[in-house]
Amino acid sequence: MNHTDPDRTERELTEALAALAGGVRAAPDAYRTARGEWLRRERRRRLVLAVLVTVVFALATLIGLWVLNEASSDPGVIFSGLPNAGLPDVQAGTR
Repeated sequence: MNHTDPDRTERELTEALAALAGGVRAAPDAYRTARGEWLRRERRRRLVLAVLVTVVFALATLIGLWVLNEASSDPGVIFSGLPNAGLPDVQAGTR
């Protein structure tokens, strides 16, 4: 008696799985239920993403406005008020 016969083992396993699979019956509305759950999760994921993007955008806008409001109104180094700084005077017609 050979208990390691691969053909016999495969045949018995196939029969056992076929018997097990033959007894399984899907619920009539299983697909509809699973699809509904998936759609709800997808809708929720998109809603959370939209809210997150809106919050980040609003926060960035508020921070930008706050920084602009806190900035000094002095002319600073770039706009120091030096007239023509070596540039030709276009209105006077000189180069």
